[in-house]
Amino acid sequence: MRSLGRAGVEVHAFTESPRVPLARSAYLHRPHPMPGASAGTRAAADEAAVAALDRAGARIGRRAVLIAMDDRAALLAARLPERVRSRFLLADVGPALPERLADKSELVSLCSEFGIAHPRTEQPESLAEVRRAVARLGLPLIAKWSRPWRLPPDAGLRSTTPVRSEAEALNLYERSAEAGSSLLLQRLLPGRPGADWFFHGCFGADGRLLAGGTGRKELSWPVGAGLTAAGSWLPHAQLTRDAMRLAQRLGYRGILDLDFRWDPDTGAYHLLDANPRPGAQFRLFTDLSGIDVVRALHLDLTGRSVPDTRPVPGRMFVAENYAPVSALLTARNRRVGPAPRPPIPGRRSIEPAWFAPDDLAPFLAMAAHTARRAAQRLTLPSAGAVRRPAAPSHRGAGRRVPSVGTPAVRATATGRRAAGRTPAGGGAPVADASPEPSPTAARAEPAPPSAPRSNTPETTGTSRKVSGDY
Repeated sequence: MRSLGRAGVEVHAFTESPRVPLARSAYLHRPHPMPGASAGTRAAADEAAVAALDRAGARIGRRAVLIAMDDRAALLAARLPERVRSRFLLADVGPALPERLADKSELVSLCSEFGIAHPRTEQPESLAEVRRAVARLGLPLIAKWSRPWRLPPDAGLRSTTPVRSEAEALNLYERSAEAGSSLLLQRLLPGRPGADWFFHGCFGADGRLLAGGTGRKELSWPVGAGLTAAGSWLPHAQLTRDAMRLAQRLGYRGILDLDFRWDPDTGAYHLLDANPRPGAQFRLFTDLSGIDVVRALHLDLTGRSVPDTRPVPGRMFVAENYAPVSALLTARNRRVGPAPRPPIPGRRSIEPAWFAPDDLAPFLAMAAHTARRAAQRLTLPSAGAVRRPAAPSHRGAGRRVPSVGTPAVRATATGRRAAGRTPAGGGAPVADASPEPSPTAARAEPAPPSAPRSNTPETTGTSRKVSGDY
């Protein structure tokens, strides 16, 4: 949101509530109500989401750049009916391609087909096969749901779960119907600080990599196997080649987020996850001209050229609500040295996930939410731990109809650009609709409060990522 808003783009978003941090941003032109969770079918929920997009597009009144912020939204956007799709500008991908990338079982096949390393993964189809897979893969291992966007929001199921016993794997398998997809069991690659890497890239209409880069996860939350609490922009030629080979072989267009883990036993970098949309830390890859993958996508979809990337190796992303605790726990638990990485000379610039001098309200809302959660934990009854629902036994786990949530989408719409003003945050005026735009190079420093409006299509969407950058 800040990325495009600072460039003068009028940003619309679907929000769950006016109290969420996203809804308080100074760069949000207008929030749109997100359809509420439904106890009906998934098809009915998708129809409600499509109708909401149709209403938002009509209200905006001109074609808007549509940016999906989670996997389910990306899948929905790729299959929009033509009448609704005509209201928006989207990357030209086949309707089935985002699902191929987001489906964890499909990813196993893609990695095998394109020669990209991937941890050994099995898809059991019975309790007996679960037991055999556990014996072959060893414990601990990783359990994943093949289509995590189908998980019911209130079931207590996570897309990825560490499994430490055969019983845990059996219990998860018994919940497959509730989860809405197949259970995958995957070899756990040895974890160590600095072994996790990621790629963010924007691929243009002609298939070229327009913007992006590779980075290393310095801290995660939860520690060892979670989202990026702190990360660094570090060039990595092999990971970039793997990402480009995957995108080019698939004919992918738009923003792609990939997660890798380095295996110290073999030296290979395994592709763990692929997301057909921006990752939470996409602003890490903001170059000296102020261009990131979202701005590059906006430029490309509105028919303008994207300037050559001017990388900032060593630049850091920090999620303020997770990084301090993660750093303390990581330092306490560290038993091995970090994985190797290339040295980065000079002083590092930092991209906070939340804090921005020109847009304080989201940071304050996040801080208040974090403080409330901490207070609740500290005031829990001291007479024993809070009672949690017991995990179902693998003998006869219940099957219930899952409730269905709503995908997250963002879109940008048209506004006016103030003459003679520089976009807040520096960099290129990505929404300038002049025939020959001339982006201005600028340092990626904290932005002044001015935010001119543009003459090009806007952007609309929603994000549930409480750790993400706007």
